[in-house]
Amino acid sequence: MIQASNVTLRFGKKALFEDVNVKFVPGHCYGLIGANGAGKSTFLRILTGELEPTKGEVIITPGERLSFLKQNHFQYDDRTVLDTVMLGNARLFEIMKEKDALYAKPDFSEEDGIRASELEADFAAMNGWEAESDAATLLNGLGIETELHYKLMKDLNGSEKVKVLLAQALFGNPDILLLDEPTNHLDLAAIAWLEEFLINFENTVIVVSHDRYFLNKVCTQIADIDYGKIQLYAGNYDFWYESSQLMIRQMKEANKKKEEKIKELQEFIQRFSANASKSKQATSRKRALEKIELDEIRPSSRKYPYIDFRPERSIGNEVLEVKDITKTIDGVKVLDHVSFILGHDDKVAFVGSDELAKTTLFQILMGEMEPDEGSFKWGVTTSQAYFPKDSTAEFSKDYTITEWLTGYSPIKDVTYVRGFLGRMLFAGDDGVKKINVLSGGERVRCMLSKMMISGANVLIFDEPTNHLDMESITALNNGMIKFPGVILFSSRDHQIVQTTANRIMELVNGNLIDKITTYDEYLASDEMAMKRQVYVSQATEDEEDN
Repeated sequence: MIQASNVTLRFGKKALFEDVNVKFVPGHCYGLIGANGAGKSTFLRILTGELEPTKGEVIITPGERLSFLKQNHFQYDDRTVLDTVMLGNARLFEIMKEKDALYAKPDFSEEDGIRASELEADFAAMNGWEAESDAATLLNGLGIETELHYKLMKDLNGSEKVKVLLAQALFGNPDILLLDEPTNHLDLAAIAWLEEFLINFENTVIVVSHDRYFLNKVCTQIADIDYGKIQLYAGNYDFWYESSQLMIRQMKEANKKKEEKIKELQEFIQRFSANASKSKQATSRKRALEKIELDEIRPSSRKYPYIDFRPERSIGNEVLEVKDITKTIDGVKVLDHVSFILGHDDKVAFVGSDELAKTTLFQILMGEMEPDEGSFKWGVTTSQAYFPKDSTAEFSKDYTITEWLTGYSPIKDVTYVRGFLGRMLFAGDDGVKKINVLSGGERVRCMLSKMMISGANVLIFDEPTNHLDMESITALNNGMIKFPGVILFSSRDHQIVQTTANRIMELVNGNLIDKITTYDEYLASDEMAMKRQVYVSQATEDEEDN
């Protein structure tokens, strides 16, 4: 059990949290949600002891071990992957190293024997004999293959390091598990594995995530941060959303009835207060009126942008034809004779773990990269808008947001342009903010403004939800569903893929799997699983031949 008792955190005069009292108990997975800036990550740091509250305390059941997902990707560069994972249980790791040092002594003494015996007892009690195999199981489940387990962390790429650090947090069955955005940089297969792990995890979990599907799958409780308080709700994210909206509607309805009663009493008092025969009744009504109190309905601190992609012209039957596109990058064939034809109703999700292949294909289709072989042709009625995975170059110039977006607008009118910025929550003076100082989330919202103002009838998104909060992801999801044109996109957000796509494409070792289906049906398809295995086996044979 972990509990926050009267926790207050102030920065100067501003209180981020005020007298927070909340208890997290075993057997539950709590989704910690709130608007950007509400303090979700800060609250986790308070629970871990990394940040001292201004007032109050955090209480943990004595003897329980807390594990927290770390984000420092370079902290363990000189350690092996397996050792990094087992460091998740620091005490067990210390015992292992002390044992090894004792047994390696050339002058092993009787005193050393006694100490080794004590360590062996502790080691066995902590399931030490299974530690290495348990760590390997976690790594394999997250997609870190066995040949990487004995490599140094510095030899891994960024995505692989994220998975190792997540395995470290999960290692050793911690009593309390704190996860801050655990699905970031995970492919959909790794996310699915993590979902099953947390569903079967019997201790206390507190997780911050912008992935609604993930929260719905794993959470049994929602801890909502709003106005410096934390309110617990039973159920998953969708249940919280519906119940919170229902509570607001009920309060509004109750207030409406109270307002009608107030009006009725006021009219009676006004009509009969001067009438001697009715004066007692009027006085009674006045007392009743004074007792009626309207419920305070505070609007949520959450703000939802308005995302609406409206194409300037309808799209024709000929959209896109791709013929035998092949591309090799750094000696690896990421696209191998990829061919497909798009129809005017297609919304295509590119899924799978090969992010480089997806990004490469999008860059080729947008003319940013030339294929080694093959060709593609856009239909004459099409116009494209592109959301790249990396938009750093887009924001390197010394423009204001308004100047930047005006450059892409067909109508060079400041009021018109600011209307699109306002939809994405850039209000008032935000328009004169320099684009080279924007946060990651602000850059994404700018790029979405650019796509809306373009009037394109084909949208290409490469991981658009990175850096977005839950409210913006929801708005983007709704905008993609409503869009009447063609969409090609990659996303780790399961709900966006499931609710938007009517066609799934997966690139496996450069080969294309193409299926007209929903994402959930695709995942459940044995046929698709067999195709993946065939492509993987072919790639393995090619490597052996080389």
